[in-house]
Amino acid sequence: MKPIRLISGVMTVGFWTLMSRVLGLVREVFLLAYIGPGPVLDAFVAAFRLPNMFRRFFGEGAFNAAFVPMFSKRYEAGEDAQGFAREAMSGLSFVLLILTGLALLFMPALVWATAGGFAGTESFDLTVGYGRVMFPYILFISLAALASGVLNAAGHFAAAAAAPVFLNILVIGALLAGNLFGGEVIWWVVWMVPLAGVVHLGIVWVAARRAGVSLMPGRPRWTPEMKQLVTIAIPAALSGGVMQINLLVGQQVASNFEKAVGWLYAADRLYQLPLGVVGIAVGIVLLPDLARRLRAEDHDGAREAYSRAGEVSLALTVPAAVALIVMPLPLVSVLFERGQTGSDDSAAIAMAVAIYGLGLPSFVLQKVLQPLFYAREDTKTPFRYALWSMVVNAVLAIGLAPILGWIAPAIATTVAGWFMAILLLIGGRRFGEVARFDARFKRRIWRISFAAIGMGAVLWCGLLILGPALAATGWRYLALAGLVGLGMVSYFVIGRALGAFYPHELKAAFRRGR
Repeated sequence: MKPIRLISGVMTVGFWTLMSRVLGLVREVFLLAYIGPGPVLDAFVAAFRLPNMFRRFFGEGAFNAAFVPMFSKRYEAGEDAQGFAREAMSGLSFVLLILTGLALLFMPALVWATAGGFAGTESFDLTVGYGRVMFPYILFISLAALASGVLNAAGHFAAAAAAPVFLNILVIGALLAGNLFGGEVIWWVVWMVPLAGVVHLGIVWVAARRAGVSLMPGRPRWTPEMKQLVTIAIPAALSGGVMQINLLVGQQVASNFEKAVGWLYAADRLYQLPLGVVGIAVGIVLLPDLARRLRAEDHDGAREAYSRAGEVSLALTVPAAVALIVMPLPLVSVLFERGQTGSDDSAAIAMAVAIYGLGLPSFVLQKVLQPLFYAREDTKTPFRYALWSMVVNAVLAIGLAPILGWIAPAIATTVAGWFMAILLLIGGRRFGEVARFDARFKRRIWRISFAAIGMGAVLWCGLLILGPALAATGWRYLALAGLVGLGMVSYFVIGRALGAFYPHELKAAFRRGR
């Protein structure tokens, strides 16, 4: 059986995720320029969040958390993995068709439940209209996630990681076409979303077939395997539901403040860039790798994979978090401030970016820690932790809103993220040494942190020097690029001097397939 190359897999997924997130950032630049914060953008964000909310249940979240370990173990043992995947595809298709029909019928109630602050405003009717067009995206993207899970479990990461790029390419194309040909630009985007889901599904379905797994759905059947899958998936779905409730609580709070939904959305997209490139990439590769190693009783290899995944994740994430905290306004103003987005909008978005930056390492740690449980088909424990995280998030978001206003959801998200990461870290210790970071990780994490702090100091000095250039229209892009380059070089130099990482280790990891 072909082994999974952890580091090279992470780099493959990370590269394509980086491309997707960079294009996603370009997408937000055009959205904010052509539409800008206000009722229309708020409505689009709320409507687009509906299929993506359910996607966490049936796509990369709950369903795949149950499906990937079960498929990986059958694939490793040669136990008709293709038949299992086909049955899962059939059952998932049936459930998604029913869900889509109900959502289209009861869209006004769904909007009221997720963005109650829009009631009686222009945004409410817009959200209902946009939602009815975009919601079928959930059908295509969830089936695509299952096909991607098959590819990842088989060690084929490129196609599954590259496919999401097309959503951003198509949406950017729709924005440009709408601006060129006239009409309401937003409707070009709204209609492009489900089409992008069809394209995504087509790419990964063909790739899975070429990898030797045909995923043609048939009549749903209730078999012992499907019963086991559902039994494992339900707690994961509830766990994913808790995370979505956290988002919805934040959206409910933000919907009571003008432009706040759009501000938080823009900030979310910026911090999602490092989160997607590092955290999601590591989680995608680590889960099937751990499942297969545990099946083969390779506990030393499992601990090595887990520790190196954590080390690589934090080595890339901690400096990104420091950068978001130290220089949020230059990032936001240079990237987003144009057209319909003004300086007040930039200041608000930058405040949220800095707060999300404080929580970024915790969000990435969750992606490393959750596979410890999912690889053992334990989805109940993360669900219990997620419930506690939900309580923390809701109490802070609702309780702080009368005092701090629209920024309360961002603070609540960050605090709840660290709470969840700590619970996962403590809870995983019951699995023994295999679920504990090794001595090398413990040595390196402090050096990584000090290197990132040193980089932050260099960035702060760079801001003082390049401040005038960042404010000048003709020089701001070059100044921002110089500041980012200065941060990267300083982090590498300081980290290398402190022994936080060594280039030869990465090369060796590629050669070993780790």
